[in-house]
Amino acid sequence: MMKPFRTLGLSGETLKGVLSAGYTSPTPIQTAAIPPALAGRDLIGCAQTGTGKTASFVLPMLQRLTEVPGAKKRRTIRALVVAPTRELALQVETAIQTYGAHTRLRSVAIYGGVGIPPQIKKLRQGVDIVVATPGRLLDLMDRGNVDLSGVEILVLDEADRMFDMGFINDIRKIVARTPKGRQTLLFSATMPKAIQELTRSIQRDPEFIEIGERRNPADTVIQHVCRVSTNTKMDILCHMLHNESTDNVLIFSRTKHRADRIARTLGRKGFTATVMHSNRSQNQRQRALEGFRNGTFQILVATDVAARGIDVDGISHVINYDTPRHAEDYIHRIGRTGRAESSGEAITFVTRDEEQYLRAIERHTGQRLSNKTYNGFDADPVETRTQRAGKHRHSSAHPNNNGSASSGRSRRGDSRRRRSR
Repeated sequence: MMKPFRTLGLSGETLKGVLSAGYTSPTPIQTAAIPPALAGRDLIGCAQTGTGKTASFVLPMLQRLTEVPGAKKRRTIRALVVAPTRELALQVETAIQTYGAHTRLRSVAIYGGVGIPPQIKKLRQGVDIVVATPGRLLDLMDRGNVDLSGVEILVLDEADRMFDMGFINDIRKIVARTPKGRQTLLFSATMPKAIQELTRSIQRDPEFIEIGERRNPADTVIQHVCRVSTNTKMDILCHMLHNESTDNVLIFSRTKHRADRIARTLGRKGFTATVMHSNRSQNQRQRALEGFRNGTFQILVATDVAARGIDVDGISHVINYDTPRHAEDYIHRIGRTGRAESSGEAITFVTRDEEQYLRAIERHTGQRLSNKTYNGFDADPVETRTQRAGKHRHSSAHPNNNGSASSGRSRRGDSRRRRSR
């Protein structure tokens, strides 16, 4: 039987907040991380996406800030959470407001893509907790609108994603402006070497907590690959959506333009779909996410900007319309389903040109993904492979006097090979 939250050291307004939100038992990462965080220890938390990492730092942060009140004259920033994307920053700030509903702590999320004056106004009014993306935070720091000299608790959320997005130097600049005596909590789904080096330079004797296999996606996600050709992807996708039991479906595309095209095509075919990527304004992205969350849209088509910022219950399927080029991205994408002990399915479309990415994913996860086929769809017929091989041989042969490739022996060889198949 799982421990109740009160046995982890939570009490008062913080415990009341988490119970009011409907949570009674902590997840494994919360059980392991909350007690040392409450004790003031620096911490490295490594766990799969969807295991409850946000509450693992939000709850002890709220508890510590309420136990030792700040200066009464003017609120100063006492806790800073740095997150890689706007969506994740908003998700963390929502958690702070939910769990801290019975406290008097004030928080604000600051991020790019929206006007800066309202954020400056909130900062000037005084806040206890700032949740920020690196770029907008540095901008406000350079303008003199953010003072980090009073930060007691620093949290780096999804540190590996910030490294992937090129924020590592920005993080170092931000950390340098905080007091050396602060508590530093770092949470990540994976731990690449660059993040390990960062922890050594900014933390003091951190406690390392790892829940589950670092490389493997959650056990609650059923994973399949579907071998397709480029021109059958949409037909197979529509067949799948029409004939399988799907609730909320998250589709990942490699590019923004393709995401738009997928959403438009699905809309013409009668599905309710919306799109989310970096070319969309912040208001558009928030409307898309909220519409997906409340059921207005059955399908959300997104690029990797959404791989870590989406916190939506009940996503039944994640479909990789394009195979992720990096294995870590695959893990973060499919981690959007199978959350909170529920089950989900991840299906990855793989063309012949993407086989190399699939092999990298299987090496990284240590498992071979099962193949899923659909009757009536021939993803890559033998004739197509033969034609491609023939075209390649003809293009590489020496041209004859007419400028065309000449090799009767090659053509006969192709014919023999075709019959032998």
